[in-house]
This record gives sequence, C-alpha cells and structure tokens, in this order.
Amino acid sequence: MLNQNWRTSSRSGGNGQCVEVRRMEDAIEVRDSKDRSGPVVSFSLDAWEALVAGAKTGEFDL
Repeated sequence: MLNQNWRTSSRSGGNGQCVEVRRMEDAIEVRDSKDRSGPVVSFSLDAWEALVAGAKTGEFDL
C-alpha cells in the first residue's frame, strides 16, 4: 500500500503539538507538523510496528 498523503492523529487536539505520518512503499515517514519543510524521520515497517506497540503498552512513559 502506498499513501503519499501526510496524516495527523485525530487525537492531536489541533494545538500544533503533534507529528504527521505517511506510508511510503516499505517505510513510515514522520515529520513535525509545525515544520513541514524540516527533517523527516523514516522507519522500516517492523520498527514502526514496534514503536507503536511500545507506545500502547506504556514502554515510553516518563
């Protein structure tokens, strides 16, 4: 599946404190919604799934 459209979480609240994601062939790309011309971080699909799973289980809670 190829989706070149950037998406923001429906839970972002619209306050500009969020990231945007998109799927590109075999990777997930992430950027800061406040700096759309800034850097993009790219994750393999496996790494993205691990990141999301860790976030859901609270692995990254501070």
